[in-house]
Amino acid sequence: MANTNHLVGTNDLNLIEAPITWRAYLICGFASFGGILYGYDSGYISGVLGMPYVKKHLGVHRTPTKDDPSEYIIKSSHKSLITSILSAGTFFGALIGGEAAERIGRRLTIMFSCFVFAIGVAIQVGTTSFAGLVTGRLVAGFGMGGVSAAVVLYVSEIAPRRVRGTLVSVYQWAITIGLLVASGVDQGCKDRDSSSSYRIPIGIQFIWAAILAGGLFMLPESPRYHVRCGRMEEALRSLELVRGQSGSNIAVQAELAEIKANFEYEKQIASTSWADCFKGGNLPQGNLRRVITGVALQMFQQWTGINFIFYYGTTFFQEVGMHNPFLMSTIMNVVNVATTPASFYMVEKFGRRTLLIWGAVIMCLCEYIVAIVGVTHEGSHAASICLIVFTCFYIAAFATTWGPAAWVVIGEIYPLPIRAKGVALATASNWFWNCIIAVITPYIVDENEGNLKVKVFFVWGSALFLCLLFAFFCVPETKGLSLEQVDKMLEETTPMTSAKWKPHETFAHEMGLTDKAEPTISHQEHEPSV
Repeated sequence: MANTNHLVGTNDLNLIEAPITWRAYLICGFASFGGILYGYDSGYISGVLGMPYVKKHLGVHRTPTKDDPSEYIIKSSHKSLITSILSAGTFFGALIGGEAAERIGRRLTIMFSCFVFAIGVAIQVGTTSFAGLVTGRLVAGFGMGGVSAAVVLYVSEIAPRRVRGTLVSVYQWAITIGLLVASGVDQGCKDRDSSSSYRIPIGIQFIWAAILAGGLFMLPESPRYHVRCGRMEEALRSLELVRGQSGSNIAVQAELAEIKANFEYEKQIASTSWADCFKGGNLPQGNLRRVITGVALQMFQQWTGINFIFYYGTTFFQEVGMHNPFLMSTIMNVVNVATTPASFYMVEKFGRRTLLIWGAVIMCLCEYIVAIVGVTHEGSHAASICLIVFTCFYIAAFATTWGPAAWVVIGEIYPLPIRAKGVALATASNWFWNCIIAVITPYIVDENEGNLKVKVFFVWGSALFLCLLFAFFCVPETKGLSLEQVDKMLEETTPMTSAKWKPHETFAHEMGLTDKAEPTISHQEHEPSV
């Protein structure tokens, strides 16, 4: 391997970085395809539970004396369990995936998780019962949890720092595409009077799992995982592949030296066990502070209420008496997909912290407007228009702020020794609260239960005020920094002063891997090249 000593002068505090090539975009973009699995599996259930055939075979009569297919409903308890059991599986799958990513690598973890996911899909396709559907979604959830944790980790570790936010945001965009595709498939199958009405939407998931698992055979492992395992030759070859540059390139060697030095530094103050994730208390250099930030961030992302729309949108629109509820759900998904790409620019231009703060403000206002108008003009045409318009604004605000930014931040704030475990804990938090919301929502919204209906937007609006406070006081700004520089910044600042922090020393110099006497190599911006 090329020597990583004496690579770059310490006055180059931003570190020389290799030109950003289209190869980096393609590798990260393909890995983010895992978001399709997440989005599609989360989204198809809303339409399936609203299908006449499914309601007839899994539901009960609203009025037992009438033999009208439209009178069938799925009990809130069944609706809650079918929807939420996926999230229960993903909670445990994310934790298992975090451990697997440390032991067998990020890439193999994703591929194995796809296999487990496919088993769960097979169970769902083959069943004709409520119990079979629940079991299949639980098994699929284990696989989905592993995919969701490992993909964010993998993309964060291989993406060039100047576009890391953009490339991790592609994962969120893939989630929205999955939701939209699921909505479209549900729309096309909803009127089938046979088991194919739900088997087709479920079975399509085999395609997504096969594409992701098959493609990963051709992608390199994360160079940071190789460094963690002490395999420096493999780490160099991996960096060559993801940067599209020779291993003798000074930028590639400088990056490898900084990754290695950061890992050596972190090993001196921390171990790599699960227990170490909770050490350090609230000290700036402590892991616990970072773990709490990531776990809470993913919790608050779910408290925005976004999955209420995508899990129960179809049945909710039916409950409040809106025409064409399947079409309304599709429109919401189109808005989600169409607005998410704006985050690719915004997350690097304005920063993660700024997007989270202003996103919470805008979504909070939209939620309260929908709730107030819905209560004061209940059942009116004006209330229906308000619900559609401001829910679309709310989805657009989520898609450009909390949707991608929450995933970007959890991929950046953990030190290398516990990064896989930290991302796994944050992802598990996402799925845990996803599950809680999926469980309780039918009981508080449905007409035959809590009967909140549109008043549920008061709940989400109040939760978004808490999201705003959390983002302002607890989330640091990580824009424009390497993962190693983020470590240094978190040790030396508070969230409210983090945006002003500038690199002033490198881990490579601290660990003796650079020569202060050597001439400075200035950082230059590069356009993407082939």
